[in-house]
Amino acid sequence: MADVTGTFKLVSSDNFDEFMKALGVGLVTRKMGNAVTPTVEVSEKDGTYTLKTSSTFKNSEISFKLGEEFEEETVDGRKVKSVVTKDGNKLIHVQKGEKETTIIREFNGDEMKAILKVDDVVCTRVYKSE
Repeated sequence: MADVTGTFKLVSSDNFDEFMKALGVGLVTRKMGNAVTPTVEVSEKDGTYTLKTSSTFKNSEISFKLGEEFEEETVDGRKVKSVVTKDGNKLIHVQKGEKETTIIREFNGDEMKAILKVDDVVCTRVYKSE
């Protein structure tokens, strides 16, 4: 079974501003979002996954069981209903709110690639193992 746990630091981000814009995120928040290099820690215990995102701007943490819907408040303050499923080395995170967002986190050894989609905007963020 592919390991999807570890601690990863953002090293590159492509199209993130457009992604945030499509979600209706304001200019100031977008500037902050573009300036930070968050660290993401993924852990799993007894079937419950925890995803902690830490940055100088804002910290967030979600816990979930695969395939079970949960309520989430996103870093930009949207309230959404989320479901995370696993497909091999990928965690697929669907957030349903005013807009539906999909985040695919793909784990390859010392790298985690996050592909964020909303409307027709796709953003790719690459993280390396710490």
